[in-house]
Order: sequence, then structure tokens, then C-alpha cells
Amino acid sequence: MFPKIAIIHPDTLAAIGLKQMLQEVMPTIDVDTYRSVKDMPDGLADGYIHYFAATSAVVNDVHFFTERQRKTIILCTSAPDNPPFTGFHCLYTSVPEKQLVKSLLTLEQSAHASGRHLPKISSGTQERQLSTREIEVMTLIVKGHINKEIADRLNISLATVVTHRHNIMEKLGLKSVSALTIYAVTRGYISISDI
Repeated sequence: MFPKIAIIHPDTLAAIGLKQMLQEVMPTIDVDTYRSVKDMPDGLADGYIHYFAATSAVVNDVHFFTERQRKTIILCTSAPDNPPFTGFHCLYTSVPEKQLVKSLLTLEQSAHASGRHLPKISSGTQERQLSTREIEVMTLIVKGHINKEIADRLNISLATVVTHRHNIMEKLGLKSVSALTIYAVTRGYISISDI
């Protein structure tokens, strides 16, 4: 049985998007979504390792979250210099996607020691191995380089870079640079400071 995270957010689309991102960062967790604390089934409230909660959900059930302050991450839209609650961790969601991914990875690596406290991914779900050149290309993609820069840096043609990009995404079953970034950081190919 995998550890569980609860997302408590009245906006279903926002909750689904965050659920997808969390499962990419930590593939060995289960994520449940609720519109409010009241929607959680009886007896499940303390079975979660973390609660990602909209500010409005925290305001509506402040006692619930105060009792679980260390496990709660508030989804904040305000600026970092004006957090809505003191003593809680905040994840700022009104930022570019790359910055949000970086924040999620930072949370995962600081709270769960690079995933060492989470269950290992079973060998049946391991992706096919990347070649050395594909790893080089992936690393440069994740660091923000465009195809031409990668070609120049690795002394290969632009067409070869495009082919490597396609093969990397196919082998890993990924569809976005954000997902590739999560993969590269969580597997130790690059550090968060490199993105």
C-alpha cells in the first residue's frame, strides 16, 4: 500500500492538475482529491502524509489544518512576502509552470530526502534505459537549452537533436518538458539548482 496525499481544493480542474503533477514527482504515492474537509470519508483524515489545501479550504476548516500543520501545504496565490498563514508551508501556484515544478521537486526532496522515505518504484514500471547521448541531450533540455544550442554544444546536427528528443520522450512515455524535468531530477540526472 502506497502513502497517501490529499488535495483539498474547491476547483476540480486545479485539483486534477496538481494531482497529475504530484504523481509525476512521486510515482509511488496515491493522491485523493476533495472539494472540502467535509467531503473526506470518516476515519481517513489522519491517514495522509500530506494535505495540499487551497487557502479557502484552510480558512473554512482552520482547526483541522492547525492540528495537522506540519503535514499541510497551503496552495497560495499571494506573493511569497505576504503568506496567508504563518507557520504553514506554502506552494505558490501563480507562477510559471517551470517554477511550480521546481517548487514541487524542492518540497519532495527536502521533505522526503530525494524519495528515500517513499516506496521504490517496482521493476515492472521501470522505463527502458536511455543511451549516454540521450542522457546528455535530456540534461541540456531540462536545463533550458533550445535544440540549436544542444546541437552546437554536443557537436551534432539539429536533426539528430530532434531525433534524440523524440526517442527520449517515447522511451520514457512522457509528453512535456515539465514531466521530463521531474524525471531527470527525481532520478538524479540533474539537481534542482540546475533548472
